[in-house]
Amino acid sequence: MTRKILLLEPNYRNKYPPMGLMKLATYYRNKGDDVRFFKGNLKEFALTLLCEEYLADQDIELGKYSSKIIEYIKTGRLAFLEVIPDSEDGEAHFSLKQYRNRYRNEDFPKFDTICITTLFTFYWKETIHTINYAKHFCNTADDIIVGGIAATLLPEYIFQETGIYPHEGLLDEPGFLDADSTEIIDTLPLDYSILEEIDYTYPANDAYFAYMTRGCPRKCTFCAVSRLEPQYKDYVSLKEQLMQADRQFGRRKDLLLMDNNVFASDCFEKIIDEIKECGFGKKATYEPPDEYDIAIENLKRNFNQRAYVKKVIALYNAISEKLSESEQADFYQKREDANLLYVATARKEAILKFDSVAKPLYEGLFKKYTRSRYVDFNQGVDARLITDTKMQKLAEINIRPLRIAFDHLIMQETYENAVRLAVKNGIRNLSNYLLYNFQDKPEDLYLRMKFNVELCDELDVTIYSFPMKYHPIDDPDYFSNRDYVGEHWNRKFVRAVQAVLNATKGKIGRGRSFFEEAFGQDLVEFQRILWMPETFIIHRRKYDAELRKRLADKYTDQCIDASNLANEWWEKFTALDEEQLVIVKDIVAKNCFSDDECSLDDARVCDVLRYYRITRG
Repeated sequence: MTRKILLLEPNYRNKYPPMGLMKLATYYRNKGDDVRFFKGNLKEFALTLLCEEYLADQDIELGKYSSKIIEYIKTGRLAFLEVIPDSEDGEAHFSLKQYRNRYRNEDFPKFDTICITTLFTFYWKETIHTINYAKHFCNTADDIIVGGIAATLLPEYIFQETGIYPHEGLLDEPGFLDADSTEIIDTLPLDYSILEEIDYTYPANDAYFAYMTRGCPRKCTFCAVSRLEPQYKDYVSLKEQLMQADRQFGRRKDLLLMDNNVFASDCFEKIIDEIKECGFGKKATYEPPDEYDIAIENLKRNFNQRAYVKKVIALYNAISEKLSESEQADFYQKREDANLLYVATARKEAILKFDSVAKPLYEGLFKKYTRSRYVDFNQGVDARLITDTKMQKLAEINIRPLRIAFDHLIMQETYENAVRLAVKNGIRNLSNYLLYNFQDKPEDLYLRMKFNVELCDELDVTIYSFPMKYHPIDDPDYFSNRDYVGEHWNRKFVRAVQAVLNATKGKIGRGRSFFEEAFGQDLVEFQRILWMPETFIIHRRKYDAELRKRLADKYTDQCIDASNLANEWWEKFTALDEEQLVIVKDIVAKNCFSDDECSLDDARVCDVLRYYRITRG
């Protein structure tokens, strides 16, 4: 019997697709099951399912009104019902009213099994909502399987919030889903087709995703890898996975490897050689596949028709955008005649018949071109394990960027050696993660960032730094928020760094003037920025005369004139005596400037605190 399977990712923003769900899609599809993936608003998904169920028993052309049908089911407004054609006996509209009642009663179409992935624990609210709301799409909560990072780190808390005890760890044992199955789900290839089913586009959407090692032999106190992947596995074959992906989904541009410590592998040379065999050697290029042909071939194979019908309609729309006005009109009419204007009316047979019209247009309008392709060990490499020999080997693949962790200032010498070895061997595009808000001090972060800028200048290379705020993802006081503050930090300092990073898109590149503008020329200026009112941090160069006059008019009772506001604040801040400075810093450190906090008897203290209440608006 064909089972109905729903794969869910909570509606948070993330860069990479859910590899676990992509493997589950392969498993269930191999079993002949009907697999569906969704990421987004679950109420909107419920509306889509109800609309699909209604349309299944109606004339195909009624599908063109699917948006109106959904709006009626959602709102009950008769205006939407009036534009939807009805049967002579009024049965169609009566049936729709029943679907409206089902939506209100949360009586949605059901799935036999629902698999929900979880990511970082600070997405807690959205994750718990997804699990609980998913109960409306199955008969019992026993039909829901929850797994992933948050599920592994906080299983008891998920059980308390949902009544569902999640699966912990990897799917690396046979028989987990079906007792008679010998397949190990964690080793299965990824089903990239599920990414075509959703409207969300992952930023890294044109890459193979894989592991060539699992786990990490180190047990860093700030890292959860030892709990997520407790056993270090020093080799996972890649070639067959990529070959299968090529056959089914077409070649992809880049190779994104999620290994946590590839340099720890005794099979490191074997790993690099296999990556080269897969087409990612030095100066690797590739020609993008024909997306149209891939969609058509998968439809012919009856492979994930839901995804590829949606894909083909999107490609038709892309074709139309490139046509002249008269050609657009002709193409539109032909699509309308074939019921291929909307996903809801499109059928596989009509698409295959329409191929003689669409394929020549697609081939003529979308030219193939050669592009560079890169390898990215996205989780970074361990500088402590880098040698000249390993770096020479690594340089044989088209790695860009090479990510090297620089989590502690005491690692500067080790980190510098790794960077110099990379440059020596021809790797000139680098990146690093800079852990902060852990056991470090703010000045440690500044010195690490500045050191990277100096290395860029000296070696004439590009190093992008990505400061990463430490967050205890399994601490019950902090796992559902991002409020943790390290022992040497305070809320204002954390917020100041984040304010600067917001302006720099979260990264620091090469260029001394750029860095000094953002973080200061030295530690003294950096300290000034840390204590500076947030509005001044973000708009340090935007206080023109007109704005300053408006501020002066608005704050006349607060004695703010039209001179340089940031300098005014600093002069008054540094003019405070020791006792006043303690009072101000204690308030500013909390980064809360309420009336109660700022209503003090000391006029000079109040005067300084008023600057912190000037908002961005």
